[in-house]
Parts: sequence; C-alpha cells; structure tokens
Amino acid sequence: MADIAIIDYGMGNVHSVYKAFNKVINKDSEIKITRSLDDLLDCSHIVFPGQGAASECMSNINKNLDIVEFKKIISQKPFLGICMGLQVLMTHSDENKGSNCLGVLDGEVHSLKSKINTGLKVPHMGWNKIKQAKDHPLWKNIPDESFFYFVHSYYVSPSNKSNILATTTYDLDFVSALYKDNIAAVQFHPEKSSNMGLQLLENFINWNGEIQ
Repeated sequence: MADIAIIDYGMGNVHSVYKAFNKVINKDSEIKITRSLDDLLDCSHIVFPGQGAASECMSNINKNLDIVEFKKIISQKPFLGICMGLQVLMTHSDENKGSNCLGVLDGEVHSLKSKINTGLKVPHMGWNKIKQAKDHPLWKNIPDESFFYFVHSYYVSPSNKSNILATTTYDLDFVSALYKDNIAAVQFHPEKSSNMGLQLLENFINWNGEIQ
C-alpha cells in the first residue's frame, strides 16, 4: 500500500503523472494532487513533476510551499523528481541568466545547446536510451539501455559523481537519473515512456526509500 502525493505548484503535467500512477497502484493505495505540506507529511511517497524554467519553478515553489519545511519533509520518505523535478534539486541553474535552486543535491544545471556541436536539435525531444550506472530499486525489471521519453533543453551536472544513477547520450553523455539516500530523480518522463515508464513508477511505489 502506498499513499502518493503529486506536488502541484502551478507547473508540470501533473494530470498525466496522476493517470500513469493510477495504472500501477493497487486498490488499497491512494494518489493525491496537492500543494499542502500536511498532505506531504501524511503520504508515504512524494512525486515532484515539472517542466519549464528553473527560475519560474523556484518562484512558484516559494509562493506555494515553505521551502525549509518542504526540504525537511522530502528528506524523510521516498521522493521521485521528474524532468524539472530533477533540475530544481540542484544548487544552481544557468537558465534565464541564472537561478538558485533547492540545493538538495550539489551541482549545476547547464544548457544542452552550449555543449552540442553536431547540429542535433535542442530541445532534446523523443525516445533515447538510458545506461544504468548502478543497481537501484527503480531499475527492477528494467533492462539496461531501455528507451525512455525526453523533452528538455538543460541537463544536470552533479558535484558528486557517485550520485549518478543513469546517463544518456545526445552528442554528449549527460546525466539522466540521480539519487541520494531516499531521493531519486530522472530527466526523462516515465509517464510518457510506455511499459518501461510504468514499470519505473511501479518500482517507485514499492520502494521504501532505502538502498540495499
């Protein structure tokens, strides 16, 4: 049984994420779209989807949540960040002339466009393979180099390379998943990634936040 809170802070495709989780939960579980800290305290799993710019994301978080309490809560239970929900965990983003982020994970967010030299389009949009960097409960029943769906123009560069959970190649090798303790976050969209995406969401539901 899992009680899942999907954070709605005014950005992100929360209803697509809700529908995807609804396909994999059991009848005793509950999913809630919320911006209430009380709901986050009461749930068992937290999901932070998002899209758009980091500065706007941080502005909306500040408007809707107490950031100190929010960071405290997400350190205590299984947490999944999706797309912008990964980038905003970092220390700083270069987007829109620079923006400080949540600082849950040390590192920077950089533009793909500044690194790609082969004429590939930015945003990076469509299906691409992820190369698993290490074992993790999120990868249960997901073969290495499975395809997931991406839509993004920026990528994360963590200070601690041991936090890297997966990488993807789009001219450069960029980080497509990170983890630290009870926190996991992905650059791709599992809710748009067919069976492998649903498997990842099911794995997250069954994860207790610990790494074996």
